[in-house]
Amino acid sequence: MARPGSPEQRAQLFARRKRVNALAIALSLLAMVLGVFWLLWILWETLRQGLGGLSWALFTQSTPAPNTPGGLANALYGSFVMVLLATFVATPIGILAGISLAEFNPKGWLASTTRFVNDILLSAPSIVIGLFVYAIVVARFKGFSAYAGAFALGLLVVPVVLRTTENMLMLVPNGLREAAYALGAPKWKVICMVTLRAARSGVITGMLLAVARISGETAPLLFTSLNNQFWNTDMGQPMASLPVVIFQFAMSPYENWQQLAWAGVFLITLAVLGLNVLARYVTRQKR
Repeated sequence: MARPGSPEQRAQLFARRKRVNALAIALSLLAMVLGVFWLLWILWETLRQGLGGLSWALFTQSTPAPNTPGGLANALYGSFVMVLLATFVATPIGILAGISLAEFNPKGWLASTTRFVNDILLSAPSIVIGLFVYAIVVARFKGFSAYAGAFALGLLVVPVVLRTTENMLMLVPNGLREAAYALGAPKWKVICMVTLRAARSGVITGMLLAVARISGETAPLLFTSLNNQFWNTDMGQPMASLPVVIFQFAMSPYENWQQLAWAGVFLITLAVLGLNVLARYVTRQKR
């Protein structure tokens, strides 16, 4: 047995560390390969089955009856309108709440309570949000509507934007704030012109990630906006959405509906990929 502290013992410890390091690297690479394999398989199936359903009618015609030609125009319009309304209303709420937690009262009881509730919303299944909106909006007003769908999607946007905004503002060095205060700037101007500007990359990223999340949500819309086979611009009535149409068409026995479902999956995948690329482009740091 090697003497403690001797060159032989150090060589044994070094060899053991190399073996453990090689094992850890091998396991990490295996996990990466498995993850990439399933991701590429999903993307391949989406491309293979989705590209075949792309046509001009997909963007100009409403959802069809079984075994008849049609498209997804009404579903695309409904998804766009509800996601846009949810983002337009919920994003300022999330940003302002994040500013309040990071800049005004980061350690008070109200801030702790807000973080606790936000964490619950952030981890809650989307179907729970849908049931909540169904109980307080749909059941009370006795009707499904696109407004209820946008409300449910907005509840999913707020916690993501709030958490991202708070975290990004907390990363801004206090020296920037102190320098602005030393020049006589009021607190609101320091927040708008200094801290938010320094954290804008992370805030924009959080907003885009929230939009990407709600773009494919199905469960909340099943309980709120329901669906509509026809073109509808009245947000006070049931409205079609792409995730719900995909859910219904994919489970049907009709071939044309299944093809439209795969085309819808391809469009959602393309939209989410585009949002992620846009986030990288907008938030990249200039050197």
